[in-house]
Amino acid sequence: MTSPRLNIAYLCDFSPLDRNFYSGGNARIYDALRKHAGNVTILSQSWGLAEPLRRAICRLPDDIALRLRWRAHLALAPLIARHVRAELARGRYDVLFCAYSFHSLYRVAPPAPLVTAFTSDATQTVYRNSEIGQAHPSKYPGGRRLDNWVERCESRVFRNTDVLFWPSQWLKDAADSRYGLDQSASLMVPWGAGIAPPPPPTPSPIARDRSVELLLVGRDWFAKGGPIAFDTMAALRARGLDARLTVIGCVPPEFHRNEWVTVHPQLDKSVPEEAATFARAYETAHFLVQPSYESYGFAFCEASAHGLPALCLRVGGVPVRDGINGHALPPGSEPAAFADMIEGYAGTPEAYAALSRAARREYEEHLNWDAWGRRVADVLHETVARQQR
Repeated sequence: MTSPRLNIAYLCDFSPLDRNFYSGGNARIYDALRKHAGNVTILSQSWGLAEPLRRAICRLPDDIALRLRWRAHLALAPLIARHVRAELARGRYDVLFCAYSFHSLYRVAPPAPLVTAFTSDATQTVYRNSEIGQAHPSKYPGGRRLDNWVERCESRVFRNTDVLFWPSQWLKDAADSRYGLDQSASLMVPWGAGIAPPPPPTPSPIARDRSVELLLVGRDWFAKGGPIAFDTMAALRARGLDARLTVIGCVPPEFHRNEWVTVHPQLDKSVPEEAATFARAYETAHFLVQPSYESYGFAFCEASAHGLPALCLRVGGVPVRDGINGHALPPGSEPAAFADMIEGYAGTPEAYAALSRAARREYEEHLNWDAWGRRVADVLHETVARQQR
């Protein structure tokens, strides 16, 4: 029996109709809910009577606005929450679903029996206290003075939310411990790739006497581990392998570019020719080499979609499982360790082909938005039914 479609109010500090924010994840979450869970109404991003302040903050430089916006939202939450409650009162909703911006839920007391749900790939406090946060310290003096207040706000939101969908076991475990969450309400459901499902790939042939194609994708060369990727390529070449590196999304400094590095500074996947270039880079590469410090990483899901094994660092919630869709090396691993892994597979083509096929299975079974949407829809239906009873 098909479950009736839920009426869902969607809350975020940016509209999911703008597919650029949150690396496209906001839009993908919205799409998956519409496809699998129900009818989704996007609540406004207005701060009500404080809207002029929100607009003024949005006009500031991005790095300043990013930090100021959500802290100001928390400070003005009693005022902003009244505006959210008024919007909810005008509709008949089963679920209030919040993505990314926990501050959008702060002080919101939705009418019963409305189910509240939340998803994000990190929380400010978990991120700050993790290896990732230590690798990206605050640039602004005095910001740490608000940490305890922020954590109290987070705890209040998460403890009062009916169901929490974390995309990684790392984040679920950290959030459960940090905020004392109810295990029945805190669930791990992986996110998916930010691309349409490509056809099942054929593993790229690999051998010591063939070129070995490496790939790195991201907007920040250093944050994504570009220097290690470049030095890994150089180490392989020093060992006699014809290693080459393709970079998408950023421009490495001159000392990290040479005749074996191909750079695509920016590819717009909405433009057919550029989307084809993007897909071809994944299809022809042998490894995504991305030793970054990040809480998740859609590029790893996209690599699995193309049957492309990923090599990364074992930090945060990066969706790479050893021997399944790549390998996560210990933090601090040197380029030589990445080169050893690649050289080993270059000498065992059958093992590489098996890893490539396993990566695609990981995508088909877990790292796609349909799998996320079906699981979340099931949980939301169960929670709505339980609350209505």
